Amino acid sequence: MAAEEELNISIPSCLHMVSAFRALEPTDVVISFAREFGGGSVTENVQSCIWHHCISKADLKWQGPYLRRFLKKLILEIESSGGLVLDELYEQYTSYMISLRDYVASKGNSRVLKTISFLFPNESRGFESCPKSRKLEVQLRCSVNMLEGDTGCSIWPSSFFLSEFILSFPELFANKCCFEVGSGVGLVGICLSHVKASKVILSDGDFSTLANMKVNLELNHLRTGNQTSGNIVHCVCLPWESASEDDLRGFSPDIILGADVIYDPSCLPHLVRVLAVLLKHDRSDSDLSAGRDSDTSPDELLIHPPAEGRVAYIAFVVRNIDTFNYFLALVEQANLKITDLTEKIQVSNFLPYLRSYNRSTIRLFKIHV
Repeated sequence: MAAEEELNISIPSCLHMVSAFRALEPTDVVISFAREFGGGSVTENVQSCIWHHCISKADLKWQGPYLRRFLKKLILEIESSGGLVLDELYEQYTSYMISLRDYVASKGNSRVLKTISFLFPNESRGFESCPKSRKLEVQLRCSVNMLEGDTGCSIWPSSFFLSEFILSFPELFANKCCFEVGSGVGLVGICLSHVKASKVILSDGDFSTLANMKVNLELNHLRTGNQTSGNIVHCVCLPWESASEDDLRGFSPDIILGADVIYDPSCLPHLVRVLAVLLKHDRSDSDLSAGRDSDTSPDELLIHPPAEGRVAYIAFVVRNIDTFNYFLALVEQANLKITDLTEKIQVSNFLPYLRSYNRSTIRLFKIHV
């Protein structure tokens, strides 16, 4: 279609608008990008872009209520500024109003399908050989009821930050066995697979969360299996309080990761015990130096000094200072070292359109023996 050919989705404001829509960002955020794309108003060209790249490709089953809210606000925005609304948008809104009546009556699906687009700046390391691959798109089925007992299936802000950290330093994770505690929707594991980790082990203590995680891995074309299979991503049920030392030592990871796992004081002794066992498992001298490049950058030396052995990276928001201090005390009691990397390294912003994600509130710590 000629109209489609005229649309340049590579323009930053357009790319951000489409990415924000697919991530189901608040409708006001998407409309603000639409205004920016249109030079101050939602022009017919912008509406055409929304129609072709957002509305026509949306999934009513997983995004229905969001689509209806978005179209309602979009139409009000255009009409209030004296603009003309494309017929397709009016017709689609009417269609949604009719088709979603049963959905509203039954309170709808508690899960939605989001697409998180990591937009790579030109200088991103590790992607020079693929100049056309400037975007990583991750589909995630997640919960809309974070505060109603479905926390494991929600996307937590620190998982975004940890994913950006992984994509900022791909050489750090390539060819390494990586183990995540409290993997939730699986976003971090998908990014680890993207940077060619030799083995990715995702764990969670909740069976419903594990089931949803496996769905997300399959949505992103990753094979799943248990820890002994030959598949690229391994999903294991690991309640921290009952995990045995023998089981933990069997994983033998090079790198341990965790996003927003420091929130419940009653769980912290078990979490620190798990980290201590994973980190203190004996390593040979060859293991300690394996994969270390003499050309390692200063940032990488700070993050992962040569011959250091296993290391854990924990990203989280300090929501309660007493809980955070308790965690620090437990780490010290376990004879582990902890370093705050937050202000010492530069993590690239791969999610510039994600206004609901406040990366400035997140801290990144390194833990090692």
